[in-house]
Amino acid sequence: MATDPRTLRIPRDLLPEDGRFGSGPSRVRDAQVDALASHAGRALLGTSHRQAPVRALVGRLRSGVASLFALPDGYEVALGVGGSTLFWDLTAYSLIEGRSAHAVHGEFSAKFALAARAPHLKAPLIVEAAPGSRAELDAVARGHEGASIDAWALVQNETSTGVAAPVRRPRDASGAPAVGLTIVDATSAAGCVAWDPLETDAYYFSPQKGIGADGGLWIAALSPAALERAERIATSRRFIPDSLSLHKAILESRKDQTLNTPAIATLLLAAEQVDWLNASGGMSWAAARCADSSGRLYEWAESRPWASPFVEDPTIRSKSVVTIDLDAKIDAALLRDVLRANGIVDVDPYRSLKRNGIRVGTFPSVEPDDVSALITCVDWVVEKIAP
Repeated sequence: MATDPRTLRIPRDLLPEDGRFGSGPSRVRDAQVDALASHAGRALLGTSHRQAPVRALVGRLRSGVASLFALPDGYEVALGVGGSTLFWDLTAYSLIEGRSAHAVHGEFSAKFALAARAPHLKAPLIVEAAPGSRAELDAVARGHEGASIDAWALVQNETSTGVAAPVRRPRDASGAPAVGLTIVDATSAAGCVAWDPLETDAYYFSPQKGIGADGGLWIAALSPAALERAERIATSRRFIPDSLSLHKAILESRKDQTLNTPAIATLLLAAEQVDWLNASGGMSWAAARCADSSGRLYEWAESRPWASPFVEDPTIRSKSVVTIDLDAKIDAALLRDVLRANGIVDVDPYRSLKRNGIRVGTFPSVEPDDVSALITCVDWVVEKIAP
């Protein structure tokens, strides 16, 4: 049995057309790269983001996002430099007035909660569930502590574990939506899973996952309540660094520009992807495509005696990031090395979970037939390396 990944070669006819399956950064389509290299794309690179051509690109992206998500009247799309990691800090300065509640069930939801420990805020209320399960905030909203919460923080898709949560305002004891803003980190779900804008006030993401572009940018769909909260806090006595002022970002976004210099290449890649999603059928098409790809992986894992979905409850499994555990007898690290040596990359599980398995991004840019080819390749390699 060959165990050196440099000596195992998967038959070419089994390989996917594109071997990139990362959960972020994710696959960027060739058409996006072509747009970047086109005459129109090159004419934008290296030019001022305050001038009309780049501002038109920002406007195109904002309009495309609003269309993709079917945002109601009064909702606005804002964007800024820094990604979702920066938006966690921005939330602490610009959207949380006193205290927030957080549903934590993985690495990224935990980091979101950590950002809310800013010294000017009360300690956040954290509801925690083990990785692979899902935390809920309804019990807090129904209890006496719910009255102290002015921001409810959720992660629509926990990238580290592959657990999905609905975009839904927590309900109080009467069944009504809880008072306060609902803030949703949608970084690995935006563009992949349909959602109701009326169930949230700030739905934010960075474009290097479902949107299939590069990182370094945050994009947020904001309700009238979030717009009002951001302005009210900005005009209060709270010290807010300019880069963490959502109100300043909103004002700049209304002029189709960012507070500071963005990566124009990222803007163009993101705009091309959003246009493609809208032209292909919008969120219903994208959601069905992601469900198809992820479903193939879950069905496969459940059919193999040496594999199983890490998330046991099918109702909370992600449609965009699939986590699969492998039997301890199978060296998953070796499997991933063999796959990488054959051009199939970035199927590693999240580092802190230390699982013996794989994690696969099934974003819209990924062809479902490539997912089927990946499955075939994993079967082929396991047959070669299993004891």
